[in-house]
Amino acid sequence: MLTRILEKADTSGNLSVEEIEFLLKLQNPEDLQKLFDAAYAVKTRYIGKKAWFRGIVEFSNICTKDCYYCGIRRSNNKNKRFMIPEKDIINSAVWSWKAEYGSVVLQSGERSDPEFVDMVERVLCEIKNRTNGELGITLSLGEQSLETYKRWFEAGAHRYLLRIETSNPELYKKLHPADHSFDERLASLRRLRQAGYQVGTGVMIGLPFQNTRHLAEDVMFFKNLDIDMIGMGPYIYHQDTPLEQYRREWEIPTDRLLNLGLKMIAVTRLVLRDVNIASTTALQALQDNGRELGLKAGANVIMPNVTDTQYRDSYKLYENKPCTDENASMCRGCLQRRIEAIGETIGFSQWGDSPHFAARKTPQ
Repeated sequence: MLTRILEKADTSGNLSVEEIEFLLKLQNPEDLQKLFDAAYAVKTRYIGKKAWFRGIVEFSNICTKDCYYCGIRRSNNKNKRFMIPEKDIINSAVWSWKAEYGSVVLQSGERSDPEFVDMVERVLCEIKNRTNGELGITLSLGEQSLETYKRWFEAGAHRYLLRIETSNPELYKKLHPADHSFDERLASLRRLRQAGYQVGTGVMIGLPFQNTRHLAEDVMFFKNLDIDMIGMGPYIYHQDTPLEQYRREWEIPTDRLLNLGLKMIAVTRLVLRDVNIASTTALQALQDNGRELGLKAGANVIMPNVTDTQYRDSYKLYENKPCTDENASMCRGCLQRRIEAIGETIGFSQWGDSPHFAARKTPQ
């Protein structure tokens, strides 16, 4: 059955939810390797053996959301809140440009107040000015109005990551307070497409109450929404969150969680073909070479942290986050050596836009 499904995946990627779930349940090491090899072959065909860098700037942990899984949730009073000065956000982006990263991700807790919206717009304009328009910019700043999305797009951002976290509305309710709306999250994703962005989303893998059918349906959600880029990773608990109470019952052993994360990357590559897929830092939190394994399972984007090290300990969405004490230069050199060691090249000084987005924009 595995051979038949992988042949079908290689030919068309049109897998059913049941077939996706079958792949996600694989445990035998030989079967897993066949899955990862099949996904890597599809990645090579559509993307090439290339990884694109996105220098990530985590510029504030102030958040109006109170999600039950997140270390920077509004109600966590043990977290020291910060907002990096505008000039330092800009300087981190300029450093990424000079380091030939090609793109940056500006990420923070969710805010939509006028002061925040104006500040982001100013930062975007100045980054574009300081980098001669050569630096690609992805935003990951949560739910916003269509007007705000358009303002930021016109100021220079062109990709946006808004993770749905789970595509199952009932599971979503279990992970969020009553004032957090699944429908609003979904509407925000649609607004992003309307505003012109390359649209990214993603889910957490290994949540309490989650099963493989949920994850299989997440992959179909990505496909049905015609998503351009995926940022998803293993769920790692944070002791200062409400979900900590489920840890004893629901926490998945590290090796199984890592494999589940890699399987989700591989299956998403097989089904979505030409999208950008990130190999996230959470994989490295589980195993030192986790991000490299993600690339070999079908991912093609790496997001080195270029945030000033003095702020990184306060931006912990989960426990044991790696690289919090490495400066940006150390991260660049380390990652380059790691990626080249597995036979991949790095797309330096390239935006690395989603081929899926480009195909949609090209008249047929």
